[in-house]
Amino acid sequence: MIKRAHIRQFLAVVDEGSFTQAATRLRLTQPTLSTGVAELERLVGTALFLRKRRQLRLTEAGGRFLPIARELDRGFRAADAFGSAAQKDWPDLRLGVIRSVAGPMLQMLVSALSSEFSIELIEGSDAELRAAVSSGRAHLALTLLRDGEKGAHILPLLSEPYRMMVATTHRLAGRTLVEPDELVTEIMIARRSCEFLDGTSRFFSEHGVRPRFALRSESDERCMRMVMAGLGMTTAPLSLAIEGVCCLPVKNYDFSRRLGFVGEANWMTQDRMAQRIAMLIGEVRATLPKWGHAS
Repeated sequence: MIKRAHIRQFLAVVDEGSFTQAATRLRLTQPTLSTGVAELERLVGTALFLRKRRQLRLTEAGGRFLPIARELDRGFRAADAFGSAAQKDWPDLRLGVIRSVAGPMLQMLVSALSSEFSIELIEGSDAELRAAVSSGRAHLALTLLRDGEKGAHILPLLSEPYRMMVATTHRLAGRTLVEPDELVTEIMIARRSCEFLDGTSRFFSEHGVRPRFALRSESDERCMRMVMAGLGMTTAPLSLAIEGVCCLPVKNYDFSRRLGFVGEANWMTQDRMAQRIAMLIGEVRATLPKWGHAS
């Protein structure tokens, strides 16, 4: 008999794209997770995953089983919530947020949304939040929008460029353009939440910059404070700049990101939800500082 644990384990592997990461999320050992998935494959009578070297993907049968598993998972969640007033009354909106969203921006958005919804915030990476929306664990996610991504469940917020950030007392502060080779001797601070770590590393390598790092941190607030203190420079979207830090344009360093909301398709069609959310987002967008432009 297929059990709820089988469905949870299958979906965790699909969402994480890795047995190792799925085991971590479920707080299981990897052998236990592998055994559970193998049991599910035996019960349905076919392989659900193709495992080839370090690549993992769904088989054709796995792809057909996925929407069934999603629906079963939603059913289990609905059963858990059945008859529970607390579950029905709170929250109205489970909102996922990537960690690199600036605090002031998030404050403005939550203030606007909380006028109509009780909110539970869920932090995570882009992949984690999209998986949460796909599985129904989140109604809406403020995250990175992909090129060409659109539809009724996609609500753009803004586009903003990435810049090198330095203290206002830094020797390069105030320059209108800096050549990459001028950064050769600079000390860097690594924002671990940066969406363009790999691209930035390639950019530095192509220009002969081999940075030394004074700090590597998950906390954007700490990184920006240490930039302000003169510990080093970092790369960040404009919205993360704080007082005492200035943006430094570097030649050919032209990364940018699109922020917006990705909604759970069924939830977005209920009670004119997409229109209500879009109206609230529009009110916030009109008051945002000049971090970027409407996406």
